Amino acid sequence: MNMNILNYYRSLSAFILLGPLCFGQYQLEVKNISKNYSAVIHSENCFEGSCKGKSTVDLFNNNNTKVQTFVSDDLVIDLKPDQKPRPGKMMTLTDEQRSLIIDDFNFDGTEDIAIRNGNMGNYHSASYDVYVFNSTRMSFVKSKELTDLASNGFDIFDVDSKRKRLITSGKSGCCDIFTTEYAIIPNKGLDRVFEKEVDMTSEDRVKVITKEKINNKWVTKTKVYTSEQYNKDK
Repeated sequence: MNMNILNYYRSLSAFILLGPLCFGQYQLEVKNISKNYSAVIHSENCFEGSCKGKSTVDLFNNNNTKVQTFVSDDLVIDLKPDQKPRPGKMMTLTDEQRSLIIDDFNFDGTEDIAIRNGNMGNYHSASYDVYVFNSTRMSFVKSKELTDLASNGFDIFDVDSKRKRLITSGKSGCCDIFTTEYAIIPNKGLDRVFEKEVDMTSEDRVKVITKEKINNKWVTKTKVYTSEQYNKDK
């Protein structure tokens, strides 16, 4: 009996010591995610077809030096059929899986990072935490504005680098589609400058309403097309 108790406590002690190693045990790398960075994701939960749950992301520069570590409460990764994660074995992800997205989101000339965090977007689409590079701190800092923008639309916003606009999209019901464009004002933040609503609730016509901010005043235009004409012109 005493020997059984001793063995029990030995096993318990080993579990306590090794316990932390059991979490975050799936390792997934994203090579050359941009011209400057690669990343390794440590996920707690990988199943057939997906990884999800609390994860950490280690960001590395071109010299393979760790730059910063991030935490996502629900880093969802949709796996391909041939991707079979195994504990303790590194598996490679592709950029197209969009677990991480690196781009210059605030148009300041430095790359920023968006990290998948659940499905809180429009119609349960992907949502992201967005971190912008702060040249004073020399680190990535979470942006509440951009995180909100990347968590409320249909997937993350599009980046129009030429026009320096961030573009979100979404829909209401089956047939009402919304597009919104934002400019970034230095030291102020986001400025909503354009909206477009495409109303296809009627079978035979499409109503397009655009609103554009010109000289700080909103100008609204409405056009109605036949369904055939709209589908031909778009």
